[in-house]
Order: sequence, then C-alpha cells, then structure tokens
Amino acid sequence: MDKNVNDVSKKAIHTKCSSIEKAHPLCIYLSKSKLNLHCKDHAGIAQRSGSRTRALSVRDDEEGHLICRSGDVLQERYEIVSTLGEGTFGRVMQCIDHRRGGTHVALKIIKNVEKYKEAARLEINVLERINEKDPENKHLCIQMFDWFDYHGHMCISFELLVRHMAYQLCLAVKFLHDTKLTHTDLKPENILFVNSEFSMSYNVEKKRDERAVKSTAVRVVDFGSATFDHEHHSTIVSTRHYRAPEVILELGWCQPCDVWSIGCILFEYYLGFTLFQTHDNREHLAMMERILGPVPSRMIRKTRKQKYFYRGRLDWDESSSAGKYVRENCKPLRRYLLSEAEEHHQLFDLIESMLEYEPGKRLTLGDSLKHPFFEGGGGGADPSAGKNWEGNRDISR
Repeated sequence: MDKNVNDVSKKAIHTKCSSIEKAHPLCIYLSKSKLNLHCKDHAGIAQRSGSRTRALSVRDDEEGHLICRSGDVLQERYEIVSTLGEGTFGRVMQCIDHRRGGTHVALKIIKNVEKYKEAARLEINVLERINEKDPENKHLCIQMFDWFDYHGHMCISFELLVRHMAYQLCLAVKFLHDTKLTHTDLKPENILFVNSEFSMSYNVEKKRDERAVKSTAVRVVDFGSATFDHEHHSTIVSTRHYRAPEVILELGWCQPCDVWSIGCILFEYYLGFTLFQTHDNREHLAMMERILGPVPSRMIRKTRKQKYFYRGRLDWDESSSAGKYVRENCKPLRRYLLSEAEEHHQLFDLIESMLEYEPGKRLTLGDSLKHPFFEGGGGGADPSAGKNWEGNRDISR
C-alpha cells in the first residue's frame, strides 16, 4: 500500500465526545500484562508496502489476529514485550523500538480482515494529517510514529501514554496552583478517564481478564478538600498512600503536597502498585527512608512528632516483623526501573524530583512541564511556552 493513503475512498469520520459520568479510575486499567501466546517466531519480514507472500511461520488465529509472542520481532525493528489490550480491530502490543534507541512504543496490529484494514487506512490518513498540522505535538493528540503492512496486518506505531496522562495531570494541577488552590487529595481514584470505553483481554500468566482503556484523556475531580492559600489549612490532608512527609510530621503544608502525591501516582502508573502501602505513620516514614534515603535532620528537629524519632534518627526496629516487611517490600527508588532506556530514567528523575522530602526543594509543576521526560520523546511541554511534547505506561505499561 502506498504510504500516501489519500486515494482511500472518502468517508465521514465521526468523533464522539463521551460523558465523564461513567469514567473509571485509572488504576482499574493499568495492570501489567505479559503476552504468552504459544506459536513459532516470525521469519519473513514484509516491507512497509506489504508482501504478498507470507512467511511459513507467520500465522493468524481464527479471528484474524496475528499470532505472536513476547520476543518476536517485526520489521527487524519492533520487539514484542507484552499485550496492552485487545479489541474487535486487533491487538495493541507493547514493543521495544530498536530504531528509537530502545524506546517502548504501542504497536496497534490490525486483524487481517478487509473491513478493519480499510478502517486502519482511514485512521492512518487522519494521523498523518495530525502529524503534518502539529509536528511538535503541542495539542495533546496521540502521535503516530510509523506504520507498515506486515503480511496483511496493518500496523501502527504510537507513543506510549503514561507520558500523556502524566502531562495532563501536571497541567491540570498547575492550573489549580496558579489559582491559589491546593487539591490536597490527589490519587488515582480522583483522576478519571473522559471516555470510559475499554477492551478486554485474557492474561494467560495471571489467568484473568484485564481491561485496557481506549483513550487516555483524563480529568482531575473531587474538589471537596481543595483549599485556597488564604484559607485555614487542616492539620492532616491527603489519602494515606499519597500523603507528603510534611503532612505526616505536621510541619504545615501548601501546594508542594500535591506534587508529592503526583510523584506517587506516576510511580503507580508505571508499575501498577502503590509505592507506600501502609496505614501507620512510623512505618510510612520507614518506607520513605528505605526508598528515598533518610528524613532530613531539619525536618526532624522542627517536627512536634518527636515520638517517631530517637537521637535525631527515625526510631525504627529493623528486626521487628514490620521492619522485615519494609525491608523485603521496599527498595531504593531507582531499583524499581523496568528498563535502562533513557525515557525510563527520565521518568524516574521526574518522580525523584517530586518526592523530595523538603517541600521548598520539591519540583514545581511549572518546572515539571519543562522536564526532559515530557520534551524528549514527545511527552509534552507547556503549550503556551511553545515547546515540544510527546506522550502508555512502560511508559509504556
């Protein structure tokens, strides 16, 4: 097929705006799913324009899906890592793009069924126009990196969208901060998808169905605890797992406590589990020290909560059952990295800057939008600043 798909018959392309009323929390959908389909590796490589002769080891299932598994390589470029979702059109796979420095991308593999292939051609036409009109991706539409025909399967390579969700979250909360508001209760349950439609796929390893959201446009909700800068600040705010250290230590709080919560949320988007899984203040502080290093002495000296400390250090028994739990379930932040690819390190650098103990040293959301994680692979930069931006969780998952 010619790359320029303008010869495709013109059809009306309808966009549907979905109500937020059925939106689901992000955390429902972001589970890790490893592809484990039993088949042979692919042998033949089709050119972008397609190959009329299918290699013997390239097979489809009865529904027209390309049969593939983790480790397979398409186009001598895309190494399949896992499945992200499945729909009537085909499957979306998480892949390593070896021509983009090992960057993880989402590869949409369309069924070898003519009506879905035709729909894919129309989608490619639209995505190419979007890329043409917005080459720096300032307007938050998903970017197509590449497309090709693989033995009858239209394949479209996209950015992975943890970046997209992270950027929207930072941008939305920055707006609140600019309005002299602190949300105080940021957590995945309060970040809703605009479109709640999802596809189902069966995770062979976990032996369960998993849902993959179809669109990553999100909205921040629940302003019941939001506080203006000039208003009375309650002593304790935020849901436990997303609570900043200055809140736990009752040192007073302001907008940086939202940034801490966002750092915890981004970690959860990336790995699929909560960073600080606890319900006890002392244990929470012990987890922070295990993951981020010691609590600063200045904060220890200043807090009224001296019961948590002894001789300027956290009073924590490493040999207790709780101590063993923290030691076995927590580790230094960078050891949670799933890849050594640059974009993964950029994400963790961003998270690290958001999880700075000292509120005054914590990254502001204005600065976060200029972070290399959003600028490098297309994650996003402040549109008003005219900088580049890009954007599924592993950054991908």
